[in-house]
Amino acid sequence: MYETALGASTPETITLLGQDLARDVMGSVGFGELAFWLATQRRPSRGETRVFEAVLAALADHGFTPTAIVSRLTFLSAPDSVQGALAAGLLGGGSRFLGVTEDAGRFLHAVVSAAELPADDDGWDALALETVHVQAQGKARIPGLGHHMHKNGDPRTARLFEIAAEEGLIGPHLSLFAAIGRVHPRVLGKTLPLNGAGTCGAALADLGLPLELLRGFALLARTAGLIGQLAEELRNPVANDIFLSVDTNTRSVTPSEE
Repeated sequence: MYETALGASTPETITLLGQDLARDVMGSVGFGELAFWLATQRRPSRGETRVFEAVLAALADHGFTPTAIVSRLTFLSAPDSVQGALAAGLLGGGSRFLGVTEDAGRFLHAVVSAAELPADDDGWDALALETVHVQAQGKARIPGLGHHMHKNGDPRTARLFEIAAEEGLIGPHLSLFAAIGRVHPRVLGKTLPLNGAGTCGAALADLGLPLELLRGFALLARTAGLIGQLAEELRNPVANDIFLSVDTNTRSVTPSEE
């Protein structure tokens, strides 16, 4: 017999996380709260739910990214397969788009789990300075540092820190990430913004969510954005124009030209 602590059904009832789905969950538990609960097997506090849902909102949609474009083009090709269009967009969640959330969370966790946690900002700055030095010496990037568009600061970052602070949920990952933002110019010789995706990873790690699933939460958020993209495609189709623009600008080449 296979066992699960998530859900079960009988002819009369459906239970989810030990609760009666119809009576205790539906209409009483929000989707973000439920997603957190399913992943951790514990019901989040109001503050944890607020931070978690702020992360989901921060990652939901960023306009015409490659994931949005491929989702629309797949929908154009197979309008009878909305699941295919959503899957196409989600499969593009990697190191450049969406994956930064997981990369940042894992990177920060590796540092804080191997260090004695500082007691004040000076201590965090010292740990951050050491961390940036190590990365710089190895010519390795720091996940979550820098943004191709928001050169003067990602608007999501300050707000996520503010919400976490209001809920008393700034833990070691956010503390280290903030310190990296303060000290990295002393090592790199330039100032780069802490991007929102990296801040989301730090916030999720501070909530105690499994590091292996951090990208999954980013994909959960982006699913809502892709549904929005497909809904907009129904209202204002552009995928065929994108396809025709590529087709018009395509030419065949001989092997020697490739």
